[in-house]
Amino acid sequence: MENITPENFIEDFIVEDIREGKAGYVQTRHPPEPSGYLHIGHVRNIMLNYGIAEKFGGVCNLRYDDTNPSKECQEFVDAIQDDVKWLGYHWKDIHYATEYFQQNYEIAVKLIKEGKAYVCDLSPEQVTEYRGTLTQPGKNSPYRDRSVEENLDLFERMKNGEFEAGSRCLRAKIDMASPNMNMRDPVLYKIQYLHHQRIGRSWNIYPSYDFSHPLDDALEGVTFSICGPEFEDHRPLYNWVVENSGLKNRPRQIEYANLYIKGAIIGKRFIKQLVNDGKVSGFDDPRLYTLRGLRRRGVLPESLKNFVKATGVSKAVSLIEPAFLEHFIRDTLNEQAFRVMAVLDPIKLVITNYPEGKEEEIVLDNYPQKEASSKRKYYFGKELLIDRADFVEQQVPKFFRFYPGNEVRLMGAYILKCESFEKDENGKVTTIYCTYDPETKSGSGCTRKVKGTIHWVNAKHAKHVECRLFENLIDEETAEEVEGQERATDGYKINPNSKQILENCFVEDINFDSNERYQFVRNGYFCLDSDSTNEKLVFNRTISLKETKKV
Repeated sequence: MENITPENFIEDFIVEDIREGKAGYVQTRHPPEPSGYLHIGHVRNIMLNYGIAEKFGGVCNLRYDDTNPSKECQEFVDAIQDDVKWLGYHWKDIHYATEYFQQNYEIAVKLIKEGKAYVCDLSPEQVTEYRGTLTQPGKNSPYRDRSVEENLDLFERMKNGEFEAGSRCLRAKIDMASPNMNMRDPVLYKIQYLHHQRIGRSWNIYPSYDFSHPLDDALEGVTFSICGPEFEDHRPLYNWVVENSGLKNRPRQIEYANLYIKGAIIGKRFIKQLVNDGKVSGFDDPRLYTLRGLRRRGVLPESLKNFVKATGVSKAVSLIEPAFLEHFIRDTLNEQAFRVMAVLDPIKLVITNYPEGKEEEIVLDNYPQKEASSKRKYYFGKELLIDRADFVEQQVPKFFRFYPGNEVRLMGAYILKCESFEKDENGKVTTIYCTYDPETKSGSGCTRKVKGTIHWVNAKHAKHVECRLFENLIDEETAEEVEGQERATDGYKINPNSKQILENCFVEDINFDSNERYQFVRNGYFCLDSDSTNEKLVFNRTISLKETKKV
């Protein structure tokens, strides 16, 4: 304990509880609902639960909140585990809320016997109506004073499936005049006749999250239940359930604020809507902020963790500019990316004074950002490809690349002078003609300088590939409609340029690895996409080299 320095208010609370003897150890839990894919907003919760447990020498379990069978499936269960591992975290054990159903039920029976819970016949709509408003107290259910015997009988029959779904529920008997709406006789159990992906039809009643969550924490040995801000108003109920459960373990619930990215759609149900409406290709669409989407786009887990750590932990909602996330993505990729030359919009370049049929080796750095970089060989020749953006027909201010009469260095090779160019019948430039200075090869000791250096590829030693460029999914004009929300609104529009496919790109002929990240020199950071085949490689641009408003 003496060597642990708290880094946020949550850790301050933990240190305080341990010093005061309220907690003898640290155990947390990561409690996702398996009803969708994890997104960037979940990273803070994952880092807090797994990271704090590790820091304090404790444990963190992965516990699925699988109490809503209408929305859950094994696909999401598997994906959550994979995403947590990808972020670099490990749980001690895997649990499910359904594991504790029998114990939840027994505690509910205990509450009935103690006169602290009752079976209510009001419809869901009536329960809401009787609850009152923020300014008006609720009123007691006409079934609130049933005898213990009648409540036990009805609850057992609910469990046995004798009543229609929605016809009855079990409620806690607390205070219908409480200023906290959550304490106005909250529902503890509902009748549900649904097939559960894990336990089938073995239960006809399902506990509410407000009931199962604190009980499962207590039963599992959790000492600190770290939650989002939406649980703050539920904390009195959390404590009430634990205190009246008869269990010795008393977890402490601590809430922190959520993290949002300006102009981004974050929220499982709204991401699902985008997928279902066909506005994106799936949950791993690189334009989404799901961990699957970010991963497919080429974002590294270190970038996300550094980003979340830098945003801090507070009680105030964090609304972050996309550029802040971009900074951490670039920073990590710059350190790790393999440099390679690629031409995304090719135009033919012919060196008229270079010997016909000749090729020569040049040496390029694989990781020039590192002090000790490995090298690779590439081939210079008479006919090459450059990017169309590196040529203009007439000189323009501050343009130091190719135009007639100007000299440019080809990366790792020679200085070339642009002499002329050809166009097709539509007026499009098809070929640039240059001459080279054989005394200017890179690494030869040449001291002659030119202002422009550009990348290139030799078509004979290049792979024909597809590149996909991404911008923000939401059109910038309507991005404010989703700022600071977990949901999209009806007002947003999809950016028509959010995905551009370039099918005529060329990259150096090297062995590409799906686990590697690449900087296509002067074009941005790229990774291999899962759509790649042996016949055709597909690359996703993770992010451009320069800061923009696009993510």
